[in-house]
Amino acid sequence: MDLYKTAFFCLMMLADLRRLLASEEGWKTATATYSKDTNGSIIIGGACGYGDLHKKSYGKYSAGLSTGLFNRGSTCGSCFELRCVDHILWCLQGSPSVIVTATDFCPPNYGLPSDYGGWCNYPREHFEMSESAFMEIAEKKADIVPVQYRRVNCERNGGMRFTVGGSFYFYQVLITNVGSDGEVVAVKVKGSKTGWIPMGRNWGQNWQCDIDLIGQPLSFEVTVSSGRMVTSYNVAPGNWQFGQTFEGKQF
Repeated sequence: MDLYKTAFFCLMMLADLRRLLASEEGWKTATATYSKDTNGSIIIGGACGYGDLHKKSYGKYSAGLSTGLFNRGSTCGSCFELRCVDHILWCLQGSPSVIVTATDFCPPNYGLPSDYGGWCNYPREHFEMSESAFMEIAEKKADIVPVQYRRVNCERNGGMRFTVGGSFYFYQVLITNVGSDGEVVAVKVKGSKTGWIPMGRNWGQNWQCDIDLIGQPLSFEVTVSSGRMVTSYNVAPGNWQFGQTFEGKQF
C-alpha cells in the first residue's frame, strides 16, 4: 500500500512538472477529438468560409475550434501546434506534435456534459481535428485526448489569396493562405477610382464593403493580429469577375 501511494505521488508530481514546463514554454491545455470523414480529412470548410479546404491548401491539417478559441471568427486562419499528453493508452510515444489551421467552429452542445459529448461547451478549449491529423498525435480509437497547444506562425506557400465575391452593389473578398500569425484583423480595398476603403468582417475570413468596384483594378491592405501589415497593389485587373481568385504578397 505504501509503495502504491509512493508511485501515485510520483505520477502526480510528474504531471504537475509537465504542466509547469508547458506553461513556461507557452503551451496551454485543452482537449481534442476528430471528425470521422471518409478519407480521413476535412474536405469542406464551415464557419470560416473557406469552402474546399484542399483547394485552399489547408486539407487534412484543419481543425474546428470551440467557442473559447474561435473568437467569433477572428481566429480563422491561425495556426496551432498540438501534442497529446498525459494519456498512456492513447497518446503516441514521445508526444509528437502536429500543426493545424483553424478553419471551422465547433458548436457547443449543452444537452451533453462537457466531459462526454459537450466537448465544445464554453468555456472549454477544444479542437475538432481531421482524422488524419489526429492520428499523428494519438491513437485513432481514442474518443477524446488531453492536449497541449500553442499559437505558431503559419508557413504558407505562395502569396495571400483573394477570392472576389458579392454583386454590383455589395463587394466581398475571402482571404486565404495568410502567413505570419494567420489571424486577419483588418482589411482595406482600393480601386483605381477610390481611396483606401476599410472593410468589415462579414463572417469568418469574408470581408465586405458596400460599394461598386466593378471595372477597377483592386489593391488590398491586410493587417494581422501581431500588427504586421502587407499591401498588395493591383492584385485584380480591371476586368476581374466574381468568383475569381487572385494572389498577392505574403508576410
